[in-house]
Amino acid sequence: MEPDSLASTRSSSANLSIDIAVQSELWDTTSEAKDEGWIAAQLAPALSLKGIRLGELSVALLDDDQMTALNEGYRGKDGPTNVLSFPASAPLLGDIALSYETIAREAADKGANFQDHLSHLLIHGFLHLQGYDHLTDTDAAEMEALEITALATLGIDNPYEK
Repeated sequence: MEPDSLASTRSSSANLSIDIAVQSELWDTTSEAKDEGWIAAQLAPALSLKGIRLGELSVALLDDDQMTALNEGYRGKDGPTNVLSFPASAPLLGDIALSYETIAREAADKGANFQDHLSHLLIHGFLHLQGYDHLTDTDAAEMEALEITALATLGIDNPYEK
């Protein structure tokens, strides 16, 4: 995934390199998402899981139109989604794409804090890059349990109870 970016930042810490591509001005309303240190801190609880692969991670901050194009192009699904993950081969972890409008809408619908919901989706996307999925009930339960544990470490309530 190499779309043109409005802005890009890069950070490297403890074998996890984060490259952020801000591709929608909507993200200007939240400085956290554009801060590689904040993203690394949100992913820190997931980094301690057994078997986690480290490397280079790209985060694309998109709007719903951009996410719709990716969702249709890569998954054959109409409309935007909150997060998409694109795994890669080592030393690259892959890409996580996030849609501002969908995340904001979901947070409002759940009565959740935008940053907390964003943290959840970063962790969710990161776990996908690690090979976790939710295609079966068993896999979904395992992935959700990891998300809930990681979020609790950050002081964020279980998003599946809202």
